[in-house]
Amino acid sequence: MPVKCCFHRSNAGETMAWSESVDTVLANKEGLAAFRIFLKSEFSEENVEFWLACEDFKKTKSSTKIASKAQKIYSDFIQADAPKEINIDFHTKNDISENISEPTLSCFDAAQRSIYSLMAKDSFPRFLRSEVYKELVKKHQDRNQKRWLPFL
Repeated sequence: MPVKCCFHRSNAGETMAWSESVDTVLANKEGLAAFRIFLKSEFSEENVEFWLACEDFKKTKSSTKIASKAQKIYSDFIQADAPKEINIDFHTKNDISENISEPTLSCFDAAQRSIYSLMAKDSFPRFLRSEVYKELVKKHQDRNQKRWLPFL
């Protein structure tokens, strides 16, 4: 049984494991980077950016930072004509708009769930069929072969 090299960040097995769920991609630095490149090519990178902003927001402790981060997320992703406006239903958008003056750590949860679902059901399956993903898998397979054949 081959021994894993401790200097190798992400191996072919991990890359293949990304196909199991969008969570495995979002939790892996290289997987996330590849997914972002793919979403950018589809003009939908705002989805993962919003999801990441919400993950960061939920870790906020200071009430003043909660207010400022919530306003930033709102102005970047939610409000009409936002520079990175996400596609969410009217009801969710309206709820956020009505409550943004007194934000809570859960104020974006419904929108984040909606965007996560969109990524998981729509973007992620296309990512797995994309050249970005296929090239990454191939790169990792090639890297693994070379690592075990250093004298060839």
